Amino acid sequence: MEKSVIAKYKKAGEITQEVQELAKKRLKVGANLFEFAEEIESAIMKKGAKPAFPINLSINNVAAHYSPAFNSKDTLPEDAVIKVDIGVHVDGYIADSARTLDFSGKHQNMVKAAEDALENAVAIAKKGAIIGDMGATIEDAIRGAGFRPIQNLSGHGVAEFDAHTYPTIPNIANHDPKKLEDGIAIAIEPFATDGEGLVREGSQAEIFQLEDKKPVRGREARKIIEFVEENYRNLPFAERWLQRDLKMGEFGRKVGLRELMQKRCLTAFPLLKEEAGKIVTQAETTLILHDGKVTRLL
Repeated sequence: MEKSVIAKYKKAGEITQEVQELAKKRLKVGANLFEFAEEIESAIMKKGAKPAFPINLSINNVAAHYSPAFNSKDTLPEDAVIKVDIGVHVDGYIADSARTLDFSGKHQNMVKAAEDALENAVAIAKKGAIIGDMGATIEDAIRGAGFRPIQNLSGHGVAEFDAHTYPTIPNIANHDPKKLEDGIAIAIEPFATDGEGLVREGSQAEIFQLEDKKPVRGREARKIIEFVEENYRNLPFAERWLQRDLKMGEFGRKVGLRELMQKRCLTAFPLLKEEAGKIVTQAETTLILHDGKVTRLL
């Protein structure tokens, strides 16, 4: 891994740390989540970086992929357990992190279970570490605290303009014999729950990603795909960003996105939910493995 690349990863990590601290300070019960998301994403850009994906603000049994719609009136409810998942990139090199904020004060043990699982996995992450052993370490910590890991969510590699790539870092003991290699970046992200340990897709999706650039007929679809390719490449983007940055109204957005989904140019990321009434917590950090060393970005 070149020194210039390492420097960009480190800068992304520094900015991610700063905006996570800002998020913790600014997020209050009753806060409008659209306004909060725009504030945090704007802070990233003011620091000279860009969001690697739309901020995820997933509450209670929603494990991932909630990002508010344009002008959403959604607010942070009382007694919420919210996962603040933020990704930052500097010239395409990504730091990915998540923290869980428990506004109820009732689920601190579950918050700690995810955090402890993360720290235990980080402690054994190095060149040559067996990936399945990392999953076992995460599962042991979460189950030892009396909760379940979410078995169909995992950590992942991050690479230039690629927020989810090889290797997959499991949250359970899946006996994967592959080993971590030098010259990669990985995001480790345990999820703990008092539910069954599985998430299912909901119907709502506000996050999309360019999958395959194909010829499209509609003017709105062409405009979206050109804009996404130029500005986000293969990184996830929010529908509300099309309103903010492309100045595209709701009707045009919906028409264009529908055609792009039908042509399979885009992938959608629907909400991922545990059982109703259950809680999910998450902790995440990013590491780079380089020159036989491990550097934690935040």
